[in-house]
Amino acid sequence: MSIRGLKKKQPKTFKVKIITVDAEMEFSCEMKWKGKDLFDLVCRALGLRETWFFGLQYTMKGMCTWLKMDKKVLDQEIPKEDPISFHFLAKFYPEKVEEELLQEITQHLFFLQVKKQILDEEIYCSPEATVLLASYAVQAKYGDYDPNFHEPGFLAHDELLPKRVLRQYQLTAEMWEEKITAWYAEHRGIARDEAEMNYLKIAQDLEMYGVNYFPIAQNKNHTDLLLGVDAKGIHIYSINNRFSPNKSFEWSAIRNISYSEKELTIKPLDKKAEVFKFFSSQLKVNKLILQLCIGNHDLFMRRRKVDSVEIQQMKAQAREEKARKKMENQRLAREKQLREEAERAKEELERRLFQLEDEARQANEALLRSQEAAELLAEKAQIAEEEAKLLAQNAAEAEQERQRLEITALKTKEEKRLMEQKMREAELIAVKLVKESDRRAKEAEHLKQDLHEAREAERKAKQKLLDITRLNYPHMAKYPQYSPIDTRDTNFDKGSIKLDLKDIDLKRLSFEIERERLDYLEKSKKFEDRLKELKSEILALKLEEKQSGLYS
Repeated sequence: MSIRGLKKKQPKTFKVKIITVDAEMEFSCEMKWKGKDLFDLVCRALGLRETWFFGLQYTMKGMCTWLKMDKKVLDQEIPKEDPISFHFLAKFYPEKVEEELLQEITQHLFFLQVKKQILDEEIYCSPEATVLLASYAVQAKYGDYDPNFHEPGFLAHDELLPKRVLRQYQLTAEMWEEKITAWYAEHRGIARDEAEMNYLKIAQDLEMYGVNYFPIAQNKNHTDLLLGVDAKGIHIYSINNRFSPNKSFEWSAIRNISYSEKELTIKPLDKKAEVFKFFSSQLKVNKLILQLCIGNHDLFMRRRKVDSVEIQQMKAQAREEKARKKMENQRLAREKQLREEAERAKEELERRLFQLEDEARQANEALLRSQEAAELLAEKAQIAEEEAKLLAQNAAEAEQERQRLEITALKTKEEKRLMEQKMREAELIAVKLVKESDRRAKEAEHLKQDLHEAREAERKAKQKLLDITRLNYPHMAKYPQYSPIDTRDTNFDKGSIKLDLKDIDLKRLSFEIERERLDYLEKSKKFEDRLKELKSEILALKLEEKQSGLYS
């Protein structure tokens, strides 16, 4: 067979892109493939066996539609693009996630889809519940909380809370992270699949979980209502309230659902009950509603029947897998515990080793300091010994100096005593001289008075003599050269003798006075010289006394 023949037999293909919640895949599909062929290919690529929950969704003219399994892919009304994009999503939801979701991949896909719906606010969740759900999401992503590894800010790039909750409370990102981390720390020891299952168990109790909403009108007057389809039945809501339905039809109470053009009819199992009719905006909407109703009703009925062999095998495998994982988790937890204990023991040993090294280092430093101190003390001892010798020498010199000073002090005391005695004698002499000076001054005063009286008497005698001479010898006054010497009167001779005697006494007295004055001046000069000598000696003694005090 030629190569050209092989090329002709190869089927024509087209490319599709499958988008899951967390990944994208591309496949080449044959032109004749039906929707189920493509769906099975995706499920095999994902390793998914619980295929009845999922479907391939695409958007056409603004409306989300599910790919039909029994029709060719290219025969359906799909976007004309290359590659053709489909979203692999959960189409139907379980009533009890813990009992119905058997595979770990199924749980993970549901977890990712429900988490995205909560963050996109397609499912309403209270702020408290969002924080708790966020903590389980963090546990599933990061594992057990470790304060040494999960430092503040490690959730800065994770989207964990709806924007509505962030706007509702004026809290910083750090405050939200602190709240989430407080719950996150409580989930220690929970594995990833357990954390995701706990997330879904909380989410399945939310009012909007697993509900597909469609706008409808109860009559042709277009009274706006919402029709919701979920795993339990059909619910009618008011346009502004998606939480509490005005009317509900459980799958077990519905006998038939049919549509005609835009009208869709729900017939209850009770034939006496009122038939519910409503109108949708398009025929496609009715087809989609009917498709979801059929799928959810089939799953509802399957849950209430005996499980098929495939489901029983899957449940047995799931139980075995859970038991194996439980044992594995227990083993890992035990190993982790042992590892943590070993790490703590290692840290303790390292700490103890570091402590011992530190103590050894400190002991070594203390030894070095002791050696340095010993050397320093030896030097100080040598210096102290030299200083002691020097002090002994200084003490001997000081003792000699003290003895010399004592001798000097004794001499000084004796000299001082003699000097004080001399001073007392000088003071006595000075007192005597003062008294003598006063006495001599008084005597001089008396002598001066006597001299003055004698001179006054002399003057009077001379005056009297002249007067007598003029009376007795008037011619002698005229001729004094002819005065006879021997013819003197007796009274005249007596007066002359008295006058001469008086002159002699006066001269003698004047001489004595002059002599006494000279003696007094000479003694005064000697006394002043002696006083100066005494002052000099006293100053010298005081200076020696001061020096002796300094030496002592």
